[in-house]
Amino acid sequence: MKRLAADILGVGVSRVKISPEAIDRLDEVVTKDDVRALINEGLIWAEPEKGVSRARWRVRHKKKKQGRRRGPGSREGRRTDEEEAWKNKVRAMRRFLNTLKRQGKLEPAVWRQLYRMVKGNYFRDLGHLKTYINEHKLTKEPVR
Repeated sequence: MKRLAADILGVGVSRVKISPEAIDRLDEVVTKDDVRALINEGLIWAEPEKGVSRARWRVRHKKKKQGRRRGPGSREGRRTDEEEAWKNKVRAMRRFLNTLKRQGKLEPAVWRQLYRMVKGNYFRDLGHLKTYINEHKLTKEPVR
């Protein structure tokens, strides 16, 4: 009987509710028309859908707008290790400077100045270092 009502109402069986007053009349119900009659009388009805509460989301969202819940423990995805990135960048630039010095393209004083600038994080990357060397004409011929 509940299954027939669920078909008529277009909902799942668990959402069909039957009034206690209709219980004595359920023995007479055989066809869908009988069920429709009880639905029209209001003795059988479908419970409203239960949604997902957004209350927790609202609280969390408010906190995030205040800047909370944004620490490293809340982040998803790959973490970039800033120290590792720094080491790789500096090592590449130092390697390049040492190569230029070995090839005799840099004077020791200029090499020392650039080396200290690398340590002081003056250059964004190796390309920036090369541009600086070329713009300031620190070598006899442009470096690539």
